[in-house]
Order: sequence, then structure tokens, then C-alpha cells
Amino acid sequence: MVNILRLDLNSYINGDAVQRKQFSDDIGKAFNETGFVTITNHGLDKQLIDKLYEDVKSLFALPDAIKEKYEKPELAGQRGYTSKGKETAKGFTAPDLKEFWQIGQTVTDTNAFKDEYPDNLVVDELPSFNSTTLEVYKKLESAGIYLLRAIAVYLGLPENYFDGEVHNGNSILRTLHYFPITNPDALPDDAVRAGAHEDINLITLLIGASADGLELLTRDDKWFPVKAYGEDLVVNVGDMLQRLTNNKLKSTTHRVVNPPRELMKYSRYSVPFFLHPKSGMDLTCLPSCIDAAHPKHYTDITAGQYLDERLREIGLKK
Repeated sequence: MVNILRLDLNSYINGDAVQRKQFSDDIGKAFNETGFVTITNHGLDKQLIDKLYEDVKSLFALPDAIKEKYEKPELAGQRGYTSKGKETAKGFTAPDLKEFWQIGQTVTDTNAFKDEYPDNLVVDELPSFNSTTLEVYKKLESAGIYLLRAIAVYLGLPENYFDGEVHNGNSILRTLHYFPITNPDALPDDAVRAGAHEDINLITLLIGASADGLELLTRDDKWFPVKAYGEDLVVNVGDMLQRLTNNKLKSTTHRVVNPPRELMKYSRYSVPFFLHPKSGMDLTCLPSCIDAAHPKHYTDITAGQYLDERLREIGLKK
């Protein structure tokens, strides 16, 4: 059995010194053991989450011709719609069985980064989708900053170490549709809803899902299904944080498996938030995470350079 720890974010945001330290210790330990935690009291209520999934289902129910007018290959999938068959997990030959829409940063308080990010695409047919996803983006970004503060304390860094790096960062809200599998016998052998992979970013905050399927690879190489309680977030370490901490916090391999044959005719929806820093963040391994037993494992690189490298690996950027 794998014990995926359930933590109350309010105990860090509004707790006393003892509660805050306990939260920090717990999340650090969990990220060492499984790479995942579930988080409650994160700032998104059930009404907002229900509205989000209602809008996401409406988006993907639009005719392909309408969705495809929002597909901009020059943006490498970082904004708007990405159609079926475009993203392939590293090491796989068959593309993932999904389509998705991505919403990025909206810079409002400085001109310095406004030209760095492309504008978000607005869905003319579904005004509610635009407003709901913007609200969710901001709430998840806020929750993610508190989680990074707790992680910084665990690492022995100043609590606000990540604040300046993720403010106006290149974070992405992805709305996903794993479409029905109507002819499973015709699929390539390695075709799955999402092939085994690690996330690119610092941390990922996942707002549940409409169906089972998410699995993580445990430290003893066994697949374990991840289920969250109600409106809890599932949070995991991404590769950027793994690089920065020289593997002290390990990015966990995970996948979305195909459902049992009798359930393949049904869709699955999911909404992860990929918390990214600004492109100039230095991901050079922290000196405090390097010693004789743990030599430096990674070459120096910035977050922007690393993102570019990974987008090419998964086929979104040519």
C-alpha cells in the first residue's frame, strides 16, 4: 500500500508556528516518499469546481471545426486548443488519446513580461468558460505559492524564495478531454490516454477528474491508482523542482490508463495547473542539496531553456 498524505493548506496559511512547521515537514517527507500529496482547504469551493467541469465539458462538446479555429501551431500548444494526436509522451510512439485547451499567464501589474507571453485565446461561443478558467487559474496560482513557501522552508531556504520567480510566471491551466475509445482493437499497442511521464514544471495542482485512471509509479516500481477525496487537489513534484533540488524532491512518474473495455465509450475530463516560474529562473542545483553522497546530477539550465527542450521532446514544438 502507498500512503498518499492528505494535508490541510489552511494549517499553513493561518496556522501557528508549530502547525506551519508540521505542514512543511509533512509535505517535504511526502514528496520524498511518493512525490504526491492531496490538499484540502485550497481556496476553490465545490460550486466553482462544478462550474469549471460544466464549462470544460461544453468546450469539448463543440464541433471539431469550431475548436480547430482556436488551434495555433505556432504557439506550440501553450495557448488555446490542441487537437487529438498531437502530444506524445517521451519514449512512446503512439500519441496520447486526448485533446486539450491551455490558458496561460495574464500580466496586469507590470509591462516587463507582457510581451513575453502570447495572449490567451477567448472562446467566443462560451463566455463562461473564459471567466471561470481565469478565476480558477488565479486561485490555483495563489495556492501553489503557499505550497512552494512550505517547500522552501523544508529545504532550508527563505520562505519567500520562490515568490519572485513564480510571480508572473509561465504557469499553465490545462483543461483535458480524454475522448471515448470507440474502436479499441484498432489502437496501437502503446496507445493510452496519457503515457507514463513526469511533469515539466515546479509543481502540479490537479483538480480531481471525472473518472478514475490516474496512476503513479511507486519507488519500488509498482503502479498505484491515485484518488482524491471530493474537491481535494492532487499535488505532485515536477522536473524543474527535481533539478533544482538535485533529486532531493523527486518528480514522480505517472500516467492515465485506459478504462476497462465496458467504460471506454465514456469521456474522462481533468484539469491540471502546471506551476511554472519565469523563463529566466536559474535551475542550477542548490548547493545545499549537493554533497559527497549526492553529487551534482544536472547541468545548469534556465527554466525557459528547459521548457523549450521538453516541448520539443513531446512533439508540441518543432
